[in-house]
Amino acid sequence: MLKLVGTDGTRLYSWPLEPGTHSVGRSSSDSAFAVSDRTVSRKHANIEVSASGQGCYVTDLGSRNGTFVNGERLTARTAICDGDHIAFGDVEFKVTGEQADRTVISRPDTVPLSERDPEKSVYLSINEALSPLPAKVTDLPDVLPTLFDMAKILVLPEPKEAMLERALKLVSRVIPSERLAVLTTDPDREGEVVTAACLRPVDKDPGSFTLSKTIVDEILTEKSSIVISDPQDDPRFAQQESIIMSQLKSAMAVPLFDGGVVLGLLYVDTTNPVHRYNDDYLRLLATFGNLIASRLLNYELLHERQEKQMFEAELKRASSIQTNLLTREIPPVDGYQLDAIQEQCRRVGGDLYDMALLPDGRLIFVVADVSGKGMGGALLMSNILASFRILYAEPDFGLTKVVGQVSRQLFKYSASEDFATLFIGLLDPAQNVIRYLNAGHNPPMLVRAGGEVELLEPSGIMIGAFDFCDWTESTIDMSPGDQMLIFTDGVTEADKQGEFYGEERLQALVTQARNMSPDKLVNCVMEDVIGFIGDSPRSDDITMLAIKRV
Repeated sequence: MLKLVGTDGTRLYSWPLEPGTHSVGRSSSDSAFAVSDRTVSRKHANIEVSASGQGCYVTDLGSRNGTFVNGERLTARTAICDGDHIAFGDVEFKVTGEQADRTVISRPDTVPLSERDPEKSVYLSINEALSPLPAKVTDLPDVLPTLFDMAKILVLPEPKEAMLERALKLVSRVIPSERLAVLTTDPDREGEVVTAACLRPVDKDPGSFTLSKTIVDEILTEKSSIVISDPQDDPRFAQQESIIMSQLKSAMAVPLFDGGVVLGLLYVDTTNPVHRYNDDYLRLLATFGNLIASRLLNYELLHERQEKQMFEAELKRASSIQTNLLTREIPPVDGYQLDAIQEQCRRVGGDLYDMALLPDGRLIFVVADVSGKGMGGALLMSNILASFRILYAEPDFGLTKVVGQVSRQLFKYSASEDFATLFIGLLDPAQNVIRYLNAGHNPPMLVRAGGEVELLEPSGIMIGAFDFCDWTESTIDMSPGDQMLIFTDGVTEADKQGEFYGEERLQALVTQARNMSPDKLVNCVMEDVIGFIGDSPRSDDITMLAIKRV
């Protein structure tokens, strides 16, 4: 009988292709074969198997991401056979027709643990169990060829389920056994193990696993191996249902240990009274377990790398989206020059700036610094920016009113630690005045043409911190040659081994460079800050916006 074997990276699948029509899709309620991956459509494909089991066909049901056989996208009903590769979206399966007198079960069933311990058992440390195999073991038929075949699994590119199936069948070649299993630790439940793969006789119910909690703890924490010579002779162990159902005569378990990490355990047992396991068998099983553990660790590392790559791709996409949210073109304002710059210490950040012309010709400009950094700060930043842009078009636009609306929304739909400092201004080029509101932000510096500096101090608290409004507006006149620099604390708090860049240094530089155009001024400050911190790591985003009357 053919079957499908594959993995979506988090779950293992093994489906026998029995006669009939089998639906494939993302929904477990609508599909015989459910694949929980976002690239798989709700109703993705059908697989038809003839009554004899010899003819097998797959048909795509108009899925969004397609069905592929050996790399070719399906456009019609297509026959499949042993060895073919089928991909539903991004999830690939292999069609295999291997026949055997055993069946492999792969499901994450939790293994019940008993408080009873077998008396007739021997523990060996993992170092002792992995000592060189004696000649009487290596000289046995099939031992060395099987070890060579087992070593190949370290490099074969196959799903984890297929690897475990292959490994258990190889172990069964040289260790007489009825039931073999790989049990892995459950990351969500400390001290529990789940069945990753189980090899058992086709025509016999071997019963469920019921392992001693003490034995499991000894294997997982102390990295010990155990051989149980005859569970039936132990009055405490023999009464367990799993022992009675399978008439066990001997059992062994070794840790899946590699590089200091215990990933689970490898278990075998036998019902044949002729086969009594001993230290030699235990050492052989430990050797197999060590190879399986090395491969499992490779899967872990591969999964971590794939997750990291996916996260990096998502972060890159988020950075691109955030960059595109910022103003791309500086609005033209008669009699004024403007420029802005932003440097993030991470891919995404919590600083924002914006400039827009209102219908009456006035210029609205905003600089804000949200609490937090990274992805959380970026989400908060985009929320605040979107809220302001919606309000720009209001006919009765007012600074206090708009800041109050955004603050209340932020307070209502965010956590208590989510807030932002903000400086918002409204430039009227016809009157050459700026109305502004400072909500807990660093005081912008207004440098007059003659060199005098005015600090535009906060006129209220940060936004989003409380469910009330407490801000006042102020007005300044802009004379020819006057220039305003608005910045976030990433400038003044740039850190070099505990020393801050500081407001005094910034004020001196801005005063000295007051005759520069805004684009040259912000670049001059940025270069000075970077030169100040040198090789010290950046700890915060830097955002600046400059406005000059010419």
